[in-house]
Amino acid sequence: MPVYFAIMFDESPKRFDRIVAILIQLQSKKIVKAQELADRFEVSLRTIYRDIRSLETSGVPIYSEAGIGYSLVEGYRLPPVMFTREEAGSFIAAEKLMQQFTDKELGGHYASAMYKLKAVLRGSDQDLVETMEKKVLVRNANDLSSHKTPNALTVIFRGIGEKTQLVLMYQAGQAEEISQRIIEPIGVLHENNNWYVFGFCQLRNDYRQFRTDRIHDIQKTDLPFTQQHQPFETYLKDNQSNKTKVRISIDSNVAKYLHGERRNYGFVSEEIKGEQTEMTFMCLNTANGFARWFMMFADCAAILEPESLRERVEELLGLSLEKIQKK
Repeated sequence: MPVYFAIMFDESPKRFDRIVAILIQLQSKKIVKAQELADRFEVSLRTIYRDIRSLETSGVPIYSEAGIGYSLVEGYRLPPVMFTREEAGSFIAAEKLMQQFTDKELGGHYASAMYKLKAVLRGSDQDLVETMEKKVLVRNANDLSSHKTPNALTVIFRGIGEKTQLVLMYQAGQAEEISQRIIEPIGVLHENNNWYVFGFCQLRNDYRQFRTDRIHDIQKTDLPFTQQHQPFETYLKDNQSNKTKVRISIDSNVAKYLHGERRNYGFVSEEIKGEQTEMTFMCLNTANGFARWFMMFADCAAILEPESLRERVEELLGLSLEKIQKK
């Protein structure tokens, strides 16, 4: 008899579902923190402690350590859990996104995993998934197959998982030459329609991020990391200090056409004020990327801050005017 049927009979259906979900999450990770469970299910820590005790009472071998979290005793596993129709449907969007926004090899691994997931679905749910697959289309303007190393993400993921150094042949944005970088990868970020690997660069002796489409070659090594690194989220917070806050005001009838592009330039928020829309951005490349994009609709917009952006746009407009007058 499955262990979750042994949970006390007076439990409410809602709590029953939560306890089963907690058990599934314990099987999915080596260590799960109580706060992580409380945040996911939007309950108190006391409730999570009570749910864990219910699982232990039902015979689930849970190991806990104060300040660390919970884990299942090695080797304990339940038979495969059936997916709901809604969960099965969510696989479609995930699979389509993996096909378009990751490299070919990584997408192939995900497709293989999807076959295994579909194999445990009921017949009617398999029919639903098959029908939905034909009705969902994801288009990606950033063609990963055209990158110098189209399978860079696969190598990067292995380096992160195994904590081994990578050797990159990398060409920075403004550089003419390709340089060798040895990095210790600690995270991957998709931002502004590009993939980035973040890690410790031995050449710079500091943390850097590298755009995958600028990697000309990548090799995984067997060399372990040389130092301990903080969680990836720590560096993402620090990276915000390198961005520039930009505020612009634009005609509202024009602003509505920018929704698809503005996210590529660090869009944060917007506020409608009469016939004008004020947009706020946190931008990494203000002088070139944002300034040149702004020029596309400059006749319908104004720069509120920073002053350096206004000066840069004026400079670019002056250069453009000189070239036009020469002809």
